Amino acid sequence: MHHATKLSFLIASVVLLLSNTTTLPAQDAVEGIVAIVGREIILKSDVDGQLEVMAQRDPRINKKDPSVRKAILDQLINERLIVTKAIEDSTEVQDDEITQRMEYQIQMLVQQYGSEKRIEDLYGMSMSRIRKDFRDEIRKRLLVEKIQGAKFGEVKVSRSDVESFFKKYKDSIPQINDRVDLYHIVKYVTASAEKNKEAQGLALRIRDSITKGGSFSDFARRYSGDPVSAANGGDLGSVEKGKFVPAFESAAFALEPNEISQPVETPFGWHVIQLVSKTSTTITCRHILIRVGQSEEDRDAVRKTLVDLESRVKTGEDFETLAKKYSEEKETQGFGGAMGQIDLQRLPDDMKRTILAMADGDVSDPLPYAADPTKPGYHIMWRKKLLKSHYPTLDGDYKQLEQMATLEKRQRLEQEWIEELRKKLYWEVR
Repeated sequence: MHHATKLSFLIASVVLLLSNTTTLPAQDAVEGIVAIVGREIILKSDVDGQLEVMAQRDPRINKKDPSVRKAILDQLINERLIVTKAIEDSTEVQDDEITQRMEYQIQMLVQQYGSEKRIEDLYGMSMSRIRKDFRDEIRKRLLVEKIQGAKFGEVKVSRSDVESFFKKYKDSIPQINDRVDLYHIVKYVTASAEKNKEAQGLALRIRDSITKGGSFSDFARRYSGDPVSAANGGDLGSVEKGKFVPAFESAAFALEPNEISQPVETPFGWHVIQLVSKTSTTITCRHILIRVGQSEEDRDAVRKTLVDLESRVKTGEDFETLAKKYSEEKETQGFGGAMGQIDLQRLPDDMKRTILAMADGDVSDPLPYAADPTKPGYHIMWRKKLLKSHYPTLDGDYKQLEQMATLEKRQRLEQEWIEELRKKLYWEVR
């Protein structure tokens, strides 16, 4: 695969339909240009990259079909028109937004291919080169999202809109998969004030020992609760701004090379940080993590609390009332623990097995729950009702139909807007 095509394929894999287009003055390979949009160009290799991604996802796609290539090119033109409009409107994206999105996308690739080394081998370039080439594409993706969100993020539909949508598409709307109306009560594993103080004291003693001549690496290997970095003497490598949690990052950036911080508290525990080097946008450091609230005693206390609540439900108390009073997950607590009607196919296998083994009205035993990795905990789940796969009806599935109608309306308004952009902004196909 040609280098430009490989890069386009990589970026297409990560940032959907934005590929490695280049501003016109910087491009010499004029024979590879298939379209110009404003001051940007779209290359044949961009279309090739998108085509490879689509074919990988759906082997039935005929890569030689001209209509497929035209559809890809049209989509690339549409997105570049939106980018051009966003720039005209002075829409801005912050550097830390780009960095955070980029690191998330890189992690998705690592999960897909197994390691950064594997990614480098596949695409014939270093991770630093990949990150450099990603930045502008991710900036454009974020520009598109921002201007679309500003224009169409608040699109709403009325009851009559939903009814019209259902009447128009009733025969083509697919069956709704098996769903479960699920509720839960969440309790997080936290340490007592006494244990938190003990962890802080240990971090302080370790820090004092190192400043008196102890080896940071040795202490990291012996005491750090971060096993990956502990094996490397606490080394976290070079990391771009925006990747660490705020308390850690602000403390680390405030240090001078070789300086060691006082204990720093984050949701993970207490850290002792040593700065190796830094630039305005990156930091290289080591740390020792003393975890708090992760002892078996702490976990047992949370499980016991949930078992007591489980017993109260089984003896007749209302689950939703208990959830409002005791659940610690803010997003669901105010709604009586309601997680919504969840498609069973989207649940992890172990969670799906647990729910299918329950009857309507049953409550589960405490199970591990960590929607936020910085807040480990447990939850008990209440299966209010299992809804079998069926064709939707207005009365029984209004919420789902409302979501579909909203999406259809938004897509229709976006398409009308893009048609206006095609009339107002400069573009041409070569």
